[in-house]
Amino acid sequence: MRKSIKSLAVIAGLALSATSLAACGSDNATETAENTKKVETTDISGKLAGAGASSQKSAVEAWKAGFADVAKNVEVTYDPTGSGAGVTTFLQGGVAFAGTDEALSSEEVDKSAAVCKDSKAINLPVYVSPVVVAFNLEGIKTLNMKPETIAKIFRGEITKWNDPAIAADNADAKLPDSKIVAIHRADQSGTTENFTDYLHAAAPSAWPDDPSKDWPVAGGESGDKTAGVVDNLKKTEGAIGYIDASQAGDFGTAALQAGDGFVEYSAEAAAKIVESAEVEEGREKNDLALNLNRTPDDPEAYPLVLVSYYAVCPQYKDANTAKMVKAWVNYVVSADGQQKAAEAAGSAPLGEEITKKITTALDAIK
Repeated sequence: MRKSIKSLAVIAGLALSATSLAACGSDNATETAENTKKVETTDISGKLAGAGASSQKSAVEAWKAGFADVAKNVEVTYDPTGSGAGVTTFLQGGVAFAGTDEALSSEEVDKSAAVCKDSKAINLPVYVSPVVVAFNLEGIKTLNMKPETIAKIFRGEITKWNDPAIAADNADAKLPDSKIVAIHRADQSGTTENFTDYLHAAAPSAWPDDPSKDWPVAGGESGDKTAGVVDNLKKTEGAIGYIDASQAGDFGTAALQAGDGFVEYSAEAAAKIVESAEVEEGREKNDLALNLNRTPDDPEAYPLVLVSYYAVCPQYKDANTAKMVKAWVNYVVSADGQQKAAEAAGSAPLGEEITKKITTALDAIK
């Protein structure tokens, strides 16, 4: 049986409870992680706007509720327009931070110099979640799928559910002789970039396309944002798509190849991949973009994981905006914030070491 990722919510609190988040100077934005809920940030006020990744939507709603307890005079808004649209809005100066399921590219970082004061934007991990390959197939809740099989399904090369490639890894499943309807994201999407990165890394011969926020294959069915893919999955028997695990609901889901076997998604399995990730080389100071291993040897590590970031400025043109960003992100990555995300969205916890690095980056924002 698939282990419910929401049942693992307590992991977030346990994993981070020992992590101390330093206070952010005189603005008193936060205290230590365990004391975050006890401190009221009475010396900051205003409206803080963000936009971007729809994968974060459930987590953001939980974060906003918790943040309201410690920053009563700050109103946070977040428009889940998708990673691509959110980054564009951020680079145009329309919001103070962008949620993105793929770290800003070097080109996007360079563009950010126009909106960041004497600096360029950095990527800070805030949300870790499995991406699930979900399907609507009556009577079947899980199927083993190799990356080559998934790649060929989404390229339109495998078109029936009882195809030999699927049947070979699912001897006990009663696969129907029915059409597969593969659904991809219509909008620019960090989830798409993570999904195509996984396919390219794990099955390069079947998926030669480079990772991209834009769906690279012509034709096929599509849905706008996560909600659009979910809606199409619900109403289409035989459909398959890729979505954030928080939206998996009652869909069937694929167990993915890891080591010599297959692993089902869970917060615990996602956390194993993030624990082994390294910070990308050549980034700006305090930029924490991560390299993920999409072909793990560990049979308990789930390889299709997205790390969702906040793109923020190291220096803001408005000092109060800087204070609000620091307070907000410090809450999001705190033990309380991460546990609330786990409860609301089934996300995996940030590890202790990466949380310390995030705190160092936040301390430097001004």
